[in-house]
Amino acid sequence: MQVENLFTSVACNRCTECADWGPSGLIAFGACNAVAIMDPKFQGNSAKILYTLVEHTKRVNTVRWLDSGKLLSGGDDANAVLWELDEAGASRPIFLKGHTSGVNAVDGVRRQNGNWLLATAAADSSIKLWTYQDGVATCTQTIKLSGGFCFSLRLTLLPNTDNVLLAFSGDDENISLCAEKMQSLDGGGDSPDRQFQLVHKLSGHEDWVRGLDFVSEGEDLLLASGSQDIFIRLWRISPCSEEHMRDNSIDLLKISDNEAEIKVEEKILQLGEKAWFAVSLESVLYGHEGWVYGVQWHKTKDQELRLLSASIDKTLVVWAPIQQGMWMEHVRVGDVGGNSMGFFGGKFSTDGHSIVGHSYQGGFHIWNHILERERPQTVTSNVIVGGHYGEVRDLAWEHDGAYLMTVSADQTTRLHAPWLQDDADPTWHELARPQVHGYDMQALALLSRYKFASGAEEKIVRTFQAPANFIENFRHISRVKSDEAGDALLDCECSWSTYNFYLPKLILILGLPKGASVPSLGLSNKAVYKVDSTSKESGKGKEDYPDNYFVPITLETPPQEETLMQNTLWPELQKLYGHGYEIYSLASTADGSILASTCKASTAEHAQIILWNPSNWKQLQKLSGHQLTVTQLSFSPDARYLVSVSRDRRWCLFERKDASVGYQLVASTDKTNGVHTRIIWSCDWSHDGQHFVTSSRDGKVVVWKKGEESKESSLNGWQSAGVLELKNESITAVAFGSGYLNGTDDTYILALGTENGLIKIYQLANGEWKLLSDLSKSQAHHLTVRRLQFRPGKQLQLASCGEDHLVRIFDIKLS
Repeated sequence: MQVENLFTSVACNRCTECADWGPSGLIAFGACNAVAIMDPKFQGNSAKILYTLVEHTKRVNTVRWLDSGKLLSGGDDANAVLWELDEAGASRPIFLKGHTSGVNAVDGVRRQNGNWLLATAAADSSIKLWTYQDGVATCTQTIKLSGGFCFSLRLTLLPNTDNVLLAFSGDDENISLCAEKMQSLDGGGDSPDRQFQLVHKLSGHEDWVRGLDFVSEGEDLLLASGSQDIFIRLWRISPCSEEHMRDNSIDLLKISDNEAEIKVEEKILQLGEKAWFAVSLESVLYGHEGWVYGVQWHKTKDQELRLLSASIDKTLVVWAPIQQGMWMEHVRVGDVGGNSMGFFGGKFSTDGHSIVGHSYQGGFHIWNHILERERPQTVTSNVIVGGHYGEVRDLAWEHDGAYLMTVSADQTTRLHAPWLQDDADPTWHELARPQVHGYDMQALALLSRYKFASGAEEKIVRTFQAPANFIENFRHISRVKSDEAGDALLDCECSWSTYNFYLPKLILILGLPKGASVPSLGLSNKAVYKVDSTSKESGKGKEDYPDNYFVPITLETPPQEETLMQNTLWPELQKLYGHGYEIYSLASTADGSILASTCKASTAEHAQIILWNPSNWKQLQKLSGHQLTVTQLSFSPDARYLVSVSRDRRWCLFERKDASVGYQLVASTDKTNGVHTRIIWSCDWSHDGQHFVTSSRDGKVVVWKKGEESKESSLNGWQSAGVLELKNESITAVAFGSGYLNGTDDTYILALGTENGLIKIYQLANGEWKLLSDLSKSQAHHLTVRRLQFRPGKQLQLASCGEDHLVRIFDIKLS
């Protein structure tokens, strides 16, 4: 069995220096506790996360490419990891253990003899220096910062020597320069006699320095430092002779002959044996209005320097020199206005023609044609792949498999769909963000192609319908052939058959909304029917705070992060009140005619399941049967049965024999016949409606089928048709395949997700379980799997989401 990763979606961690663009053209970034590797030029004009590297056990704080095959990462688990990658993505991790707290800055430099010198800084107030040769990393020195904290560090080779210079910034607002002190003249390349010693502190910034970078210019070194005081300082380190050093010391004693002459102060440092360098402030750059979080140098083919700076003021700026010591803004890109936060870092591509920024919400932005000298206004954006930056709690496929929707603790609902192009395989991207909420999202149920219900950590269920702008763009990008639901909405503009008393009468008059926006201090997505850009409201306040930020757009490619945040919301249809505590799970029938909801509960009264009628949003029924929170619900494909599983370690089965009577409890488990002895996390129906499956914390997966009715037991004739027990595992998600195994009429495919993040795929025939595939943490998830679901209409495409912020789609091929 082959399992191919079709789509991986995840956001970059909210840390500085957490993304880096490598010489191989790949972008590495921290994604929860993993390092994700993304190809920003996948198939030429798309983007895809190729694979994830999992060894850290806590959040990854920083990543740094050393060369095209070596990557260094540091995490909150107090470890730094050196990854050796090959073209297939296979890696050999080498651990740098020794810190006692989270590693937040890493760097490395290659000496002339081929050995690597690595540096790691951690929250334990220390910097450790390591030598790496022949696959072994050894710690050679620890620099104690006496209670201080290192924000950023850089290593560089001094020009024309094999000596290394270390620069790091601490919480004292200064930049410390450390040079190697040779204690033995004959010492080889990496003898332990080379120890770093502090030689100078560069002062001038008035707040923490968050970004550093070196570049060589001829025989000089330039050091750029970006600070929270919103300034960037450029320092020049140039070699000087002993005579110059003596002259300088004498000159300082004399008063300058021409008192009007202003001299930049030079500091002479000894950075190696008989290696004297003069350090001076070259320039101060002012162009940002917020904290500067990252700086990076780039040298063009013509040996011209460019400096990139990233700031929390929502902009990236490329600076270029116009004459000695004078720098001007060359290109400024970023977002103006809107509700986004700024950038946590920015990087040049290897050729310098593109730059990437990663923002507060973890989204990426790539701009191309940066070095166009004549027309910097020709900068274009790149198609990108992003994702959630909080744990992903639920997912649902559209009933025909056209798209995947997910909800997360990052308070967003996102819609992922394939981008179909003529000469390339489809690539998956986020096409819309229907809901940006003020509460952590918890549950999701799709009622039709363009209507869904979601539940957050609040007592109400909210329902949404797609606006006209989304329907048009979705059809264009995913090349949807037949779309009756969309035609009905666009053509009828809300016909009488879909009209109900609870919908605003405006919909009858104005038709389908063009889009939606959230008012200031609001939580509900309000419909926008027309966008009138010409009308001017009287009063300045109206112009500063418009009623909506929505602007209809026609998309040729998947949208950018700023478009997703403001222009892809869906209008809210209705709020459903009835639960006493936060919503926990939702489910709907295949035709969307019934919606079921449950909330957190510690009594039988609150553990009731409420059934709603989506045509008029009225309550149909309340179903009793559980004592504690119902963790998941599932309707059978023909909507005859509803199964629910709960924290009370029981499942309940409700049957609808007659539409006028509704659903009645027909079977349940108790302590004598329950099989499960711990909380039941998940349940699902087989595609033929003959079996349902339950999975629990005790590692048992049980498939149930109907036998002869019997009133003697609470099971009422239902019995287990196959029990799988995995020792020391908690099965948090389970799903039936959307059809029988190829060429059979009795063999089912099931996918199981565990608390450890593993996904296992089994076949079940006549009560016999057989393991087909076992996906490791780097293939699947590295934290708890929250939900699994096979794609309808496709033989074996499996979607998964987990607490590690990842959403994945697997293409499974049976050999």
